[in-house]
Amino acid sequence: MLFDHCAQCQRCCHVDEDYPPLEVTLTRKEKKVYGRVCIETQCEHLGAMGCGLGDAKPVSCKLYPLSYEPQTQSFHFDVECPLKSTYFEQLLNPASEASAHLLKMVQVVQDLETSDPAFLAANHAIDVDYFELEAVPHTPWTVRKSP
Repeated sequence: MLFDHCAQCQRCCHVDEDYPPLEVTLTRKEKKVYGRVCIETQCEHLGAMGCGLGDAKPVSCKLYPLSYEPQTQSFHFDVECPLKSTYFEQLLNPASEASAHLLKMVQVVQDLETSDPAFLAANHAIDVDYFELEAVPHTPWTVRKSP
């Protein structure tokens, strides 16, 4: 499974010593539940088997290693994520785990374009500050803003 590696890597749940703390972007709904999530060195929700929040983890965490850029309506990928080449390769197969993940994130983004567009802009701004991003190739799906 593509994302099984994440429990061992945990790169997205750590902040390197030379970097400032990472304030995880939360949707309006998530702010009511979590208040805030800030990673000083390691996420407080990180356990031995990965995220302790499971399916309840914040959208920005579910989205990673992707970042959505609202201005261009495009997805980008953290180049330092060890899954990058496998993820990109799998996008060529519409039945792959990477394609399923991307499609799910497209649906999440479509909902947020209407319900919480400020989250999308803030999340991408933080991603640009923290990660080196590369455009995701082979994306047959587009995000359409609601009228």
